[in-house]
Amino acid sequence: MKPKTTHTKIDIAVTLACIVFLLANLAAIGPRGRRHAKQALCLSNLRKWGTIFQQFAADNNGYFMAGYIPDYPSYPDYWMEALRPYYDKNHYLRCCPEAAIPGSEIGGGPWGGNGTFTAWGAFPGEVCGEPSPVWPPVTACDYGSYGMNSYVCNAPVGDYYYPPNPLYYNWRTANVASADNIPLFLDCQWVDGWPNHTDEPPVFEGQPWWEDGSYNSMRRYCINRHEGFVNSAFLDFSARKVGLKELWRIKWHRMFDLTYPLPDWETEAPWMKDFQDY
Repeated sequence: MKPKTTHTKIDIAVTLACIVFLLANLAAIGPRGRRHAKQALCLSNLRKWGTIFQQFAADNNGYFMAGYIPDYPSYPDYWMEALRPYYDKNHYLRCCPEAAIPGSEIGGGPWGGNGTFTAWGAFPGEVCGEPSPVWPPVTACDYGSYGMNSYVCNAPVGDYYYPPNPLYYNWRTANVASADNIPLFLDCQWVDGWPNHTDEPPVFEGQPWWEDGSYNSMRRYCINRHEGFVNSAFLDFSARKVGLKELWRIKWHRMFDLTYPLPDWETEAPWMKDFQDY
């Protein structure tokens, strides 16, 4: 006959201490822990996008899609359409987990609300799977919270200029030097952008990208989505977090001046002044 198992006061005390410790750690995880989990998932998404862009380039002689070029036959060649065969119907992959709800569903409008924690799209009057009546190059029901660096696009060569820079600024392919410092695909308020070293930072946190009607594309990417950082895939198809101030120190296009004086954070964007410097 087996002896009865007995528990001493010490055993009980140790068990209770372990329970208290575990509960304390679970409580500590809380909202901050969930944010960190979403940040990790966002980076995982962008690594997948790096692979998708790599596969597309491999299938197209090393070059990327044409991108947004008005009045050209390639006008509809956005990344959402060009890459669709590679991500199929995985709509959630277009979204950072911190910004997975379209602005049109929460009153922010199809352009993305303030863009920090909402996705761009979908557009009014759309029928899923058909061209959008609002934005014909896009298939209806597309939405997301990542955007491409449009200077990566393989735009048609010629005299055509798209604001704010000429097309010879574009990278077109991943076969370039220092590809690990050239942003490819990242957290964004819109589907794409054309940042310049002269671009000013957002005046306030969450400033909508369209607010001043300018070509200041940096504001589309300079969003406080990950506690002073955004996540990005790079032209070497890696992914890492990027400090908001660091956005002025990565090589967006061929003529982007990495030595250009940084904004005066104190006066131009006080909300950013305490973020990490670069």
